[in-house]
Amino acid sequence: MSLDAEQSERRLSIRGVDTLQLLGQGDRFLREVAKHFEARITVRGSEIILKGALDQLDALDRIFTELIILLNRNQSITDADVETVISLVQKGESDNGNRGNGNARSIILYTKTSAIKPKTDGQEEYVAATQKNDIVFVIGPAGTGKTYLAVAMAVEHLRDRRVERIILARPAVEAGENLGFLPGDLREKVDPYLRPLYDALHDMIPSDKLKRYLETGAVEIVPLAYMRGRTLNNAFVILDEAQNTTPSQMKMLLTRLGVYSKAIITGDITQIDLPSTTVSGLVQSREVLEGIEGIRFIYLSEKDVVRHRLVRSIIKAYDAFGQHQGT
Repeated sequence: MSLDAEQSERRLSIRGVDTLQLLGQGDRFLREVAKHFEARITVRGSEIILKGALDQLDALDRIFTELIILLNRNQSITDADVETVISLVQKGESDNGNRGNGNARSIILYTKTSAIKPKTDGQEEYVAATQKNDIVFVIGPAGTGKTYLAVAMAVEHLRDRRVERIILARPAVEAGENLGFLPGDLREKVDPYLRPLYDALHDMIPSDKLKRYLETGAVEIVPLAYMRGRTLNNAFVILDEAQNTTPSQMKMLLTRLGVYSKAIITGDITQIDLPSTTVSGLVQSREVLEGIEGIRFIYLSEKDVVRHRLVRSIIKAYDAFGQHQGT
């Protein structure tokens, strides 16, 4: 069916969502939402297809996003929940970062508190590149969501059984990748270096399920030094803080990839902690690998910073200072 000039179409992914719980017994929740709007709402497979005026699509987009978040938080939703969400959205009081961007298709993952999705053009390019390529290098400053989005995409792949496990690795540069002199067992030794990865996972996976994943090896968080000699089949691999790898470490990690695997390499080349005489494996990889089919380099900037509003200004100020010092 062709749409008239004032109508648009939008598709909202509900992959991984319990549609019976979301739509209600006999689709009663769906019918309750639909009666408040003139837009057409169709459920087809793992998508909700919306057709109508843009303002109606924006409101419906927010309603279904809110309901999915509630469902993830409470394991069920009620008639009262549906009525409350509709009322709040119609009053303009509900917003999960989804307002007015018209891009429901880019939602990566629903958590108990939010819908994780790209928030800038650079992040959108990053997510699209990961969908199309097996290895993606993401280079950019702090606060641009490099690691958080990578973990979200990995969790989404594991949830949808497109991979069997997630491997998250980070170089423990401060310990010289020689952790034997530190007290305690392996986890106690490396936890300080891997904590950001744990934090991201805890945001996205319920605690009991994450514990089970860690125990069974479906999710593995390891220092880079422990990756040598392994073959990673059917895995989503994330190498974080890759600016602190040596060229041999970078080659070692990339050559671990087996069949049906995917890798995201993140780093900030302005924050290299290696000795001044050591070349960064991330810096060298751009010269060696750029242009190879199936490998993509994405460059984020201060425009893609999604932390506190001052972080972008801080990054710009340091960049300007560095350029001035170099003159």
